[in-house]
Amino acid sequence: MGNKLKLYGFNNLTKALSFNIYDVCYAKTKQDQRAYIAYIDEQYNAERLTGILYQVVDMIGAKVLNLSSQDYDPQGASVTMLISGPGVAAHLDKSHVTVHTYPEHHPEGSIATFRVDIDVSTCGEISPLNTLDLLIGSFDSDVITMDYRVRGFTRDLDGKKLFMDHEMVSIRDYIAPETLARYESVDMNLEEYNLFHTEMLIREIELDNYLFNTDASDLSPNQQQTILESLRREMVEIYSGRNIF
Repeated sequence: MGNKLKLYGFNNLTKALSFNIYDVCYAKTKQDQRAYIAYIDEQYNAERLTGILYQVVDMIGAKVLNLSSQDYDPQGASVTMLISGPGVAAHLDKSHVTVHTYPEHHPEGSIATFRVDIDVSTCGEISPLNTLDLLIGSFDSDVITMDYRVRGFTRDLDGKKLFMDHEMVSIRDYIAPETLARYESVDMNLEEYNLFHTEMLIREIELDNYLFNTDASDLSPNQQQTILESLRREMVEIYSGRNIF
């Protein structure tokens, strides 16, 4: 078994954050769609994702014990880190960080979507919610869905059970106000079960930021409006979690 790791700063409460972002883009032709997928796949390859996760691990006061990363063919990447808390302060089978990417495009349209799934689970005292501003800022986040759950219980010095060791009303309370102002957002929480869910949708769309191999100045006003409506429809359906249009 090797040398055992001594645990400290460990309180039996598992804090799990599941964070999904969607980056939506307009790529006019099939060739442009394939080029966009190749571009985004290169921009967010396993090496770059690993760098982001190292920052996440540092922010929750943990240490990387084991790293596995992989780029995929034709596209996508994943990184998994087994982590401990400060100086080995967490249950190793319940402390990990993972990220997976899913670039894809509509088979019959001009919309391409890049999805990133990140999971952070720790039994340490620092909540993974502290990493949200970093994660939102690390990607072009048009739609964001977040789930946070605290499981198990710990005890205070008098032996009283504690099922939550930090104040919690909404995931949004852990996101910078200037970031929140850029998004519409909604909560669906079950506080009595320590379950929290938040969804966010970008408010303003600057068309030039969503065009791949196309310049907005080369498009007529009608074309620009049509593209904006297509982008917004894609985002609203992802945000709503259902086919609307």
